[in-house]
Amino acid sequence: MAFGSVPCVSIASVTAEARIITVIERDGAVRNPEGLNIEALKQHLVETGALEGFSGGDYEADGPTALEDSCDLLIPAALEGAIHAKNAERINARLIVEAANGPVTFEADRILQENGVVILPDLFANAGGVTVSYFEWVKNITHIPFGLMERRREENAHRALAGSIEKMTGNSFPTDAAKSFIDGAREIDLVRSGLDEKMRSAYAEMSQLWNTKKGAKDLRTAAYSIAVRKIAGMYQALGI
Repeated sequence: MAFGSVPCVSIASVTAEARIITVIERDGAVRNPEGLNIEALKQHLVETGALEGFSGGDYEADGPTALEDSCDLLIPAALEGAIHAKNAERINARLIVEAANGPVTFEADRILQENGVVILPDLFANAGGVTVSYFEWVKNITHIPFGLMERRREENAHRALAGSIEKMTGNSFPTDAAKSFIDGAREIDLVRSGLDEKMRSAYAEMSQLWNTKKGAKDLRTAAYSIAVRKIAGMYQALGI
């Protein structure tokens, strides 16, 4: 939910979509209770290098205090230790997603847990880069790009299916869906699909452990417990 070097985003939920109400940068914070236009804010940052002067929200030079804004979802996305023992009691979010490495200190974590704040740990939340690096490593050792072997076969099969549907119904295949359906998956599509699957399955595993009677007390403990268990299993398989 952050872009560039934005270290924090606060989100207030609205029905089926999210409303970003606060963005914190190194030079301060900008707020708009009705929702910030993120594309416009990004363009302003590119052009000026700062939040100050953005017409779509109210600017404040004291960025860290904006961490305490009331919101449903808080995403600290750059600085380590941004939420600590001195400000944890004033954090007014229901869910924190640790998009940075270690944005919540040990002391703050305890305080937030006591206050009922759910924390999606950095071990999981910012693992996308490492996961995709693994995909790249697999591709490099096989010397075969993802999708190389099956893409054209998939395209031919999808074209044949679309043609059969058109013949049976007497209608043309919808043009807005034809390209995404007929074209075979590109390498980037397969990488994104693989990342999506890994993140979904990892969260399901953490959530299942967290929600069992004798499971972990929080998602961070669940994530570490699963990781240690898997590493131990690997060592046992190797006879170590």
